Amino acid sequence: MKLIIINGPNLNLLGKREPEVYGNQSFEDYLLMLKTKFPSLQLEYFQSNIEGEIISKIQETGFTFDGIILNAGAYTHTSIGIGDAIKAITTPVIEVHISNTFSRETFRHQSYISPNAKGVIIGFGLKSYDLAIQAFL
Repeated sequence: MKLIIINGPNLNLLGKREPEVYGNQSFEDYLLMLKTKFPSLQLEYFQSNIEGEIISKIQETGFTFDGIILNAGAYTHTSIGIGDAIKAITTPVIEVHISNTFSRETFRHQSYISPNAKGVIIGFGLKSYDLAIQAFL
């Protein structure tokens, strides 16, 4: 099975950024753990702070991969373009969020991704990615 994790803006700062919300572990360290836990998977990773690059990666992988795990960060709440890209592809997408977006600011309660996603996993810390992989399996 071929999966890709796509992370959006500021997620490159995991382990440094607001540890009370996002924890102390970098995503790169967590990704190594995921690859060890799921050795039979072909697990790729992409991160960008740029909306258009995220859309391009969704389009690039959206017809050939078995699944996309997407944490679009703040673009979740603002990007009609990312939502449209998910609607246009055939690869299923699971939307993930490290924090419980519904316990945060009101603007974080809106998602342009959810209506076109296979499912949504919110608020389990980095384990949200693990749960998404298990959902695909």
